[in-house]
Parts: sequence; structure tokens; C-alpha cells
Amino acid sequence: MISKIIAEEKIQTIQKKIEEASEIVIVTHQAPDGDAVGASLAFLHFLQFLEKKTTVIVPNMFPDFLKWMPLSQYIIDYHNQKAFAEGVIAGADLIIALDFNALARLGEMATAVKEASAYKILIDHHLEPEGFVDYIVSYPQMASTSEMIFRVICRMGYFTDISKECAECIYTGMMTDTGAFTFNSNNPEIYSIISELLKKGINKDEIYSKVYNNYPSSRFRLMGYALSEKLKLYREYGTAVIVLTQEEMNRLHYKRGDMEGFANIPLAIRDIVFSVFIKEDSDKRIKFSFRSRGLFPVNQFASIHFGGGGHLNASGGELFVSIGEAIEFFENILPLYKGALETEMKRQRNGE
Repeated sequence: MISKIIAEEKIQTIQKKIEEASEIVIVTHQAPDGDAVGASLAFLHFLQFLEKKTTVIVPNMFPDFLKWMPLSQYIIDYHNQKAFAEGVIAGADLIIALDFNALARLGEMATAVKEASAYKILIDHHLEPEGFVDYIVSYPQMASTSEMIFRVICRMGYFTDISKECAECIYTGMMTDTGAFTFNSNNPEIYSIISELLKKGINKDEIYSKVYNNYPSSRFRLMGYALSEKLKLYREYGTAVIVLTQEEMNRLHYKRGDMEGFANIPLAIRDIVFSVFIKEDSDKRIKFSFRSRGLFPVNQFASIHFGGGGHLNASGGELFVSIGEAIEFFENILPLYKGALETEMKRQRNGE
């Protein structure tokens, strides 16, 4: 049984705005991940079924291992097609924002979306959504935005019309945003939804292989280097940190998507409950990915110190400093969390 978590008023508002719209644009966050792309394409399939003119626009391109998803070839990359994308955004009368909670997460595309006259709806599962849209549909208790898209479509009365292709996109988003259902995935209803998606004919084993067994060799060279040369353990804090600079990534022929999941790897080390992946994104912009085990709240850690956020066990943030300053800043605040990290280490040892 799948409960009706989303309020009926919200379902009716979404449905009404879709019915009234002539030109719809779906947007998602920069550096789109599996949930962002999966949710966007799933909704695109559904809206095309409704014969609605719909375009998906992303701030920059997503990794190659997601490009197998049906209709992905029609996604517009704002970074490389700026003038065209801005024309489409300006001409829309409905913009549906998926899988992000702050306008800044659109990067250079933010201004175009902000200034668009279209009615704007946010559908998202991240904490504390900002009021940059006209209508917010936010449910942080859900594991992925793709799960929300499934629920919205079904509540609108279109479950029987979900195509296999739409179901594949939903499943991909759900799978990737839970690390193949290894975290944030204890809600039994997730598996009820998967059961319904399987009835649509999806092959979940094949989808897993397309996503997780489809990396270029450059990823493994980079991974080997990161683990052998750049992994630093702070044992007294149950913390592991990997730092990669632009020079290192360029030298190892980094491609977009190569570092997917790097932040999760150190959590497989005994007594490590907090994993941090630090990447030099530009000369003065450093990006952080935070992962944790148990109850250590990396979303709060990211929000307080790095202007970020996310989920209890998976979040991110950034600093506009040099790579050296970023590392020093992190090392200076880590002792503030020694008590919480020690508590989590004890919990993990006791199997709690």
C-alpha cells in the first residue's frame, strides 16, 4: 500500500497549472545527478503523453552514464546553448523546478529563470526550500525527487499511463539518490513503488549495469590515485578526507562523472563515520561532498559552515577560497564535532 503523503491541494494545483499551460519548461540543478535527470525525464515523458509542449533545460551537461535514458538526447544544455535556452525559458508559461531548493543551485541559469514571467512550481525533497517560486511542493521525508514524481503522476490518476520509459527514469533517480538503496531507503513504501515500476517492464538489473558498470577508464585511474595518494584519515574523529586539485584532475584526464560516489568510498573503512570529498572546482571555488553513517547530521554541518545542505547522511557545500585555505578551515572546525563523532563511532561499534 502506498500512502497519500502529498497533500491533495498540492496535487490539484499541479494538475491545474499543467492543464492551463501551453509551453512548459522543466529545470534542475547544475551538475545534474541521477535523481535530477531521472525526475526531469520521467516528467517529460508524462507531459508528452498529455500532449504538452515541454522542454528540459539543465545548467550544464550531466555524466555520460546517464545518457542512455529515453529522451535524454533532447535535454538542452544551458551552458552550451545559452541564447536558445533563454528564449525557451522566456517563452514558457509554466516552469517546473525539480530536485533543488535554492535559486543559486541553477548557477548561471538562475537569472533567466528568476526573470521569467512563467508561473513556477518547485517539486523537491531537500530541506528548507527557498521562496523563489510561486508554489512549493516539498517533502524532505522522501528519498528522492523521482519518488515524488511517481507519486504526483499516480495521484493525478495516470498510473496506468506510465510508460516503461517513464518508469525507467523514475527507477534510475530513486536508485542513484539512495546509493543503489544502501542509504536513506528504509521506508517500505520505496519497495512498493519499485514493485509497481517492475510491473511496467523495467529491468532493474540492466539499469544498475548501465549506471554503475558504464564508467570510462579515466575514473579508475583517478580513483586509484585518490585512494592511494590523497586519502587522509583523522582516526580520533572517525573521519576520512580526500582532496583533489584541478592540476591532479587534469593530469589524470578527468571527465565529468568520473568522481561520482568518491565521497562514499571511505565509509567502508572500519570506524570511519564521516567522509569528506574536497574538489578544487576553480581558482577560488572549492566544492565539498559530505557523507556519514548513522546519525551524524552532515546536512547541518554543511549548512552551518559551507552554505550548503542536503540529507542527514549526504550533503554538500562550497567555499570561495583557495584549496589550502579550504583544507585549513575544515581541519579547524572538525574538533568542534569530536563529541558527536565519538558517539557515532560507539554506536556503530555496538551495532546500534
